[in-house]
Amino acid sequence: MTASDAAGIGPVRARERFMLGEPVEGGVRSLILNSWQRCQSMGISPGGSELPYRPDIDLDGRLVRAARPVLDRLASRFAGSRMNVALTDADGAVLQRRFGDASMVRQLPASQSTPGFVFAEQYGGTNGIGLALTERRLTQVSGAEHFAERGQSNACTAIPVRDPLSGRIEGILCFGYPPAYADPQMVDVIRRAATAIERRLLAQSSARERTLLRAYLDSRRRSRSDQAAGDGRPVGLAELPRSGLDRHDRILLEQMATELISSARRAAVEVTLSRGRLVTLLSRPVASPSGVEGFVIEAVLHGDSPPRPAAPGQAGRPVGVPEPAMTAGVPPLRPPESGAPDRGDRTPCASGPGEATRLLLLGEPGVGRYAVAARRRLELLSEASTRIGTTLDVTRTARELAEMAVPRLADYVTIDLPETVLRGEEPTDPVSELHRTVVHGIRTDCPFYPVGERVDLSPATPHRRCLASGQAVLEPDLRRAAGWISQDREAAERLFAHDVHSLITVPLLARGVVLGIAGFYRARNPAPYGDDDRSLAQELATRAAICIDNARRYTREHAMVLALQHSLLPRSLPEQSAIDVAHRYLPSESGARGDWFDVIPLSGARVALVVGDVVGHGLHAAATMGRLRTAVHNFAELDLAPDELLTHLDNLVGRLDRDEDGTEPAAGHDGIIGASCLYAVYDPTSQRCTLARAGHPPPAVIHPDGTVTVPDLPAGPPLGLVGLPFETAELHLPEGSRLILYSDGLLEDHRRDPDAALDRLRTALAHPNRSPEDICRTVAEAVVPEHPADDVTLLVARTRALDPGRIATWDLPADPARVGDIRAAAARRLSDWGLDGVAFVTELLLSELVTNAIRYGTEPIQVRLIHDRTLICEVSDGSSTAPHLRHAATTDEGGRGLFLVAQLAQAWGTRYTPRGKIIWAECALEASDGVPGLLDGRFFENQFADIPDIG
Repeated sequence: MTASDAAGIGPVRARERFMLGEPVEGGVRSLILNSWQRCQSMGISPGGSELPYRPDIDLDGRLVRAARPVLDRLASRFAGSRMNVALTDADGAVLQRRFGDASMVRQLPASQSTPGFVFAEQYGGTNGIGLALTERRLTQVSGAEHFAERGQSNACTAIPVRDPLSGRIEGILCFGYPPAYADPQMVDVIRRAATAIERRLLAQSSARERTLLRAYLDSRRRSRSDQAAGDGRPVGLAELPRSGLDRHDRILLEQMATELISSARRAAVEVTLSRGRLVTLLSRPVASPSGVEGFVIEAVLHGDSPPRPAAPGQAGRPVGVPEPAMTAGVPPLRPPESGAPDRGDRTPCASGPGEATRLLLLGEPGVGRYAVAARRRLELLSEASTRIGTTLDVTRTARELAEMAVPRLADYVTIDLPETVLRGEEPTDPVSELHRTVVHGIRTDCPFYPVGERVDLSPATPHRRCLASGQAVLEPDLRRAAGWISQDREAAERLFAHDVHSLITVPLLARGVVLGIAGFYRARNPAPYGDDDRSLAQELATRAAICIDNARRYTREHAMVLALQHSLLPRSLPEQSAIDVAHRYLPSESGARGDWFDVIPLSGARVALVVGDVVGHGLHAAATMGRLRTAVHNFAELDLAPDELLTHLDNLVGRLDRDEDGTEPAAGHDGIIGASCLYAVYDPTSQRCTLARAGHPPPAVIHPDGTVTVPDLPAGPPLGLVGLPFETAELHLPEGSRLILYSDGLLEDHRRDPDAALDRLRTALAHPNRSPEDICRTVAEAVVPEHPADDVTLLVARTRALDPGRIATWDLPADPARVGDIRAAAARRLSDWGLDGVAFVTELLLSELVTNAIRYGTEPIQVRLIHDRTLICEVSDGSSTAPHLRHAATTDEGGRGLFLVAQLAQAWGTRYTPRGKIIWAECALEASDGVPGLLDGRFFENQFADIPDIG
């Protein structure tokens, strides 16, 4: 606290602005501001609020007895000063006061000097005692930070005093003093004083147990039956190993004994230990002469009993009655002797021959309940570590937190997350972006805000308070939680009607980032939440927040990878006439991988089908997939044969691997690239399909009659091994055949046999006359795994055949005189096809291409026209020498042939065949789609104006 703060300068101005309704954020501590807002919502008057007085307080209760010596020492230490030490009960009613200067009693008003006045926040406004009760931790209030004007000349430091066994707040210890007394050592002094009071409270509990132990020993000495049964000396748990019990047995017995004490009932429980050893635990009440009541647990060790295996799930059970043991009352124990009448008055069995009775545990039921509750909290945390975060889904992880807490910690759980977190992003303003994400509880009709609704929180709510402090906020009694009620009074009344009465709100914090809020509500258990419950809720929420953050970051990265992968996959398939195509791409649940597919139009009305798969997953696999897909496009542009294309792709993957070896591998990547690929080229003019594969599954073929086959294609090595050959296979696919290409994710799954999956694929495909889209749908429903561990890519192509009447072919010798004949024949065929409008351009193209073949190529020479979506002109010859486009000078007499072809055609190129090469060009079917000004002669005037007449 700065000097200006201590003098009340900053808070005075902030308080004035607050009372005028002006914003004060940054001018006052959030702890104080939240309290002011609560006081205002409760209608407390800063100038004249009266404190209630309770004349019925217990001035000699357990807490007062424990604190009295500590308060006396504090009074002695502060003698002669203006210090005021107060001790209150758990409701804020003052039980004891001590003054450094005795004359202060006469100078101070009764509310400041007399026990019995209640300083809870709902009565006294912002003050040390009330704020410590509300916040349940050490607090300091100075000067104008007090809401009531009467306290603004003072400062105070207050701290809760807790029962060491239950963790419950028993009262508040508060130091009041003038602001000038403020000293950092004040916090240390009050902490040590509170600790001393808590130690004395624990000593009182120990004294009560010693009283019970003396009562038990006295009862044993008076009992002849005990003398007959054993040696008359109680044996504690530490001595049980002498009876052959190992550590696991002792832990089990201690847990069962604690359960019996906490149940506060007479009972006899038979416990089966290791090696079939039987022990009977007897629970009976014991009371001291001073009135302390408790239960004693004795262990009857059956030394001569034959081993008996324990039934599954029944390590300990009441003798002769079904589970549960703690609700069985007093079960019948030893059955009557054979032939003796059952009078119904049996008593707990005494020890027989070979048996010894041992004192196992002794205590009060309340203490036992604390021990049981502590163990169950540890069990809950242990189980939460395995049940929260089983997936990388943000919403599912949040729901796992709720399912973990209900019903063992809460009856209802609500979780609010910002939309940005659900999308995988970091929240920018979690307060304004919150949406109800999870509502889970013992009933489905409890009227909480529904899932999906935006949640706008007022500043006084415990939800906003936990966000401001970064700590869990406990509201033991919601009917007194003015800030929570003011959020929505009607909704609060509806929740009260469902018995909701206590709340813990916890911020979901991970790496210092607020991811949301979890609310834990209690309804069935009438006891309010305590600090142990708050700590447990905080621990659960912290573990869940880390899992939610992991899921959020995964969601973000997964979305990035999917976006990248979808941007690299074909957005639409190109128009072509060779096949009808349908496809499916289903990313795996574990993250997008490197699968891809493609449909690539080729020259001569052909089309290429590609399916590939990059090893691995994540951003690196998606980026590698994009590089390989681009490479396949480039290699396909060269019209390479399938085996040659895979060879080039194999070399590329090898180079990528070598590049990766020279750099630090990215996170989640081992630096090695592997891939598989299937490349197929279908020619509708011949109905032949040429295929090659590199470590990829073979395709399936549905013949027109419905027969399904899986061609036995050469497998080929996976891409990246470099140097191994690939082989090409050729299939005849009649019109109407279906070619199915897929990635290995369709069949391979760790939960099923690949051969069985292939059989299911055959069955799903074995239907004729279905469209590619119907086939995709059927295969996705029947074959794709329910939760695919790998990407699934499916490409279905139904083949078409080009009408022979739309193909014209001429063979000609290497004689320049035949060029005119070809032009004339082509003009007649174009006229037959109704393409007179492009005859002039086509004749020019054929003249150039045929002249080139005759002049520079070798026989056989062939000309082919294909009437498809475009007009395709092809000239083949036996030479493998490719022509090159040149830019001729104005004085050159040649070198403009291919330049003219490039200007007249939409596209042109060269592809090689086993017998030579083919030069092809595509023309639009309408003259207007060609080069502007082409037919009016301006093109030729511009291109050949400076060429001399060559006769």
